[in-house]
Amino acid sequence: MKRTKTIIVLSLIVLVFGTALYYLWQKNQEDPVTYTTDVASEQTITVKTVATGNIVPKDEVLIKSNISGVVEEIFVEAGEYVKAGDLIAKIRVIPNVSSLTNAKGSIALNQTALQTAQINFETQEASYKRQKALFDKGVISANDFEAIQNTYLQAKQSVEQAKININTARQNYDIIKTGTTSGLGNIAQTQVRATVSGMVLDVPVKEGNQVIEANNFNEGTSIVSLADVKKMIFEGKVDESEVGKIKEGLPLEITVGAIEDQKFDAVLDYIAPKGVAENGAIQFEIKGTLQKIDSIFIRAGLSANASIILDKAENVLAIKEALVQYDEKTKTPFVELEVSDQKFERKDVELGISDGIFVEVKSGVSKEDKIKVWNQVQGIPKYAQK
Repeated sequence: MKRTKTIIVLSLIVLVFGTALYYLWQKNQEDPVTYTTDVASEQTITVKTVATGNIVPKDEVLIKSNISGVVEEIFVEAGEYVKAGDLIAKIRVIPNVSSLTNAKGSIALNQTALQTAQINFETQEASYKRQKALFDKGVISANDFEAIQNTYLQAKQSVEQAKININTARQNYDIIKTGTTSGLGNIAQTQVRATVSGMVLDVPVKEGNQVIEANNFNEGTSIVSLADVKKMIFEGKVDESEVGKIKEGLPLEITVGAIEDQKFDAVLDYIAPKGVAENGAIQFEIKGTLQKIDSIFIRAGLSANASIILDKAENVLAIKEALVQYDEKTKTPFVELEVSDQKFERKDVELGISDGIFVEVKSGVSKEDKIKVWNQVQGIPKYAQK
């Protein structure tokens, strides 16, 4: 019995010893870990945030009718350039019956007033002639004659004013009935003309459509919209998490989806003071004026993205951000520099801005230093693995 136990114990010892020897032999067969290295290089690092939006004219002008009626003729199409004063459309007036009746009544009243003024004038004229003959003979004094003369002149002026009033009433009647009258020429209300120079962006009405005049009570019907397409802006929105990072005057890089391989420079010149809730997040409107687009035609309404440049460092010494390590206690950034073959030494570094791939190194590393790629598996950096 004792002999059997001894044999079992010895067998276990031999098995354990053999396993240990095999493990050590296997470890000796494995290749040692060899770390690759990387070096610093000059980079231009840009820190930016992106906003989505559209390209729109800086100033879009809506041309409206000054009189209600029906569009009789349109003289322009979308895409045409017009100058201030060019004829755009012609409106055929549909008179308002009540206004037309009132205008007729005004003419009748002024005709009556003219007849009354004419009768009074004839009476005063006859009196004036009699009194003048007496004054010439020295029968009446100069003071009495002057009073009679003033009354005569006032009666004459009343006739002239009555004639002006009746002419105005007739013109008003013509305008109500036809939209124009003799003497108005190019300022006839039936003629809609461009108030500014620019491109016709849209013609929302067609011939035969009814239009409403623009006045204090309504905006009126838009006949066309005009804009200077050489003065375009980017309109977009940024999330509330990003709005605190931006400020007016920052540069923008605009990319337009419909124009490939082309970037446009712009300047951020407006940030909305109030946000709007959209899809569960608060969005703030921004605007940026595009610069130097004279040689390129950008259509209004095209979707675009704006890269807002928060910070930029040009031609600075930088390393891949994946090479940086941080002290567990102090959180100090450092790298490991190769001092001899596969022997590395820690070196604290001072970092600048980062774009997520490269980070600026202000001190601690030179171009000649070889930096350990510490986060690698079997000689392949983790950031290079797919």
